[in-house]
Amino acid sequence: MLVGAEGDRLAWQPSGGDDPQRMVHEEIPAWCRKLGYDTDRMAAWGWSMGGYGALLLAEAYPGFVRAVAAFSPAVRPGDDVTGAAALLRGTPVGLWCGKQDSLYYNVRALEKQLPEKPAAGGYADGRHNFGYWSRCVPNAFDFVGGALRR
Repeated sequence: MLVGAEGDRLAWQPSGGDDPQRMVHEEIPAWCRKLGYDTDRMAAWGWSMGGYGALLLAEAYPGFVRAVAAFSPAVRPGDDVTGAAALLRGTPVGLWCGKQDSLYYNVRALEKQLPEKPAAGGYADGRHNFGYWSRCVPNAFDFVGGALRR
């Protein structure tokens, strides 16, 4: 099952009673369990700010997801994700980013901060758009599927 959520205007940070990370960590799995879905094997996936959120979630809740696939994550040196990259130790990370993407150098800087080499991903010609990301999806599904196998 594939479930989607977004950080929207909060950029995955809590504000007042709205906490997108808590929603993904607690509420979505509870809803899925109630519907009879297996929530013991989960992965996080996202592009741009969603890629940032997927990485942030894996850092905030170590062991919660079996893998993270991030496409052109909206990271920058010194932000919450890059600063806590060491918390991703043991979580397979896939990073994809187009070489013509304005975030390319930031994603490469994040890669250098990871405690382990990315388990999947790569860099190819492409911009910050679905034209590029859609070319990465088959490899990302293989990566995530492999991480979710029993």
